[in-house]
Amino acid sequence: MPDAKSDAERFMTKAIALARDNVLGGGRPFGAVLVMDGEIVSTGVNQVMATKDPTAHAELVAVRAAAMKLGRATLAGATVYASGHPCPMCLAAMRLAGITDIAYAYSNEDGAPHGLTSAALYADLRKPLAEQAMQFVYQPVRPDGEDIYEIWSARQRRQTPDA
Repeated sequence: MPDAKSDAERFMTKAIALARDNVLGGGRPFGAVLVMDGEIVSTGVNQVMATKDPTAHAELVAVRAAAMKLGRATLAGATVYASGHPCPMCLAAMRLAGITDIAYAYSNEDGAPHGLTSAALYADLRKPLAEQAMQFVYQPVRPDGEDIYEIWSARQRRQTPDA
């Protein structure tokens, strides 16, 4: 049976190699490897510059690829190895997908001198919503009295067989 530490090092080395190759190809220095049951399910590199998609971070590219490959949105039991400290968007997406194990090689502090840190965003998100850089406004508009949540719940009840 392979040594767990050597597997973790191998997966992290792969994430860093992806990041390095992405830089050499004109991208940002971020790579990610998504692993389940000791096997690589998917990989990703930061594609923000290439696609002009601000959500195309390495971790999200890997999560999307794994979900498509496995045919499901839940990736519980997966581990993500990321070259850099995942940003809040990536952490939230991984959490929504059920991923609870994340390892990274470069911290926000490592990236700060190079402008590669999400520390300020993390700091802003720790504030109450009213104090954050974004403005949040609750607008309870219900056209024609429709409640889309109620419509969804009713459909779910019809699709769920009685126990």
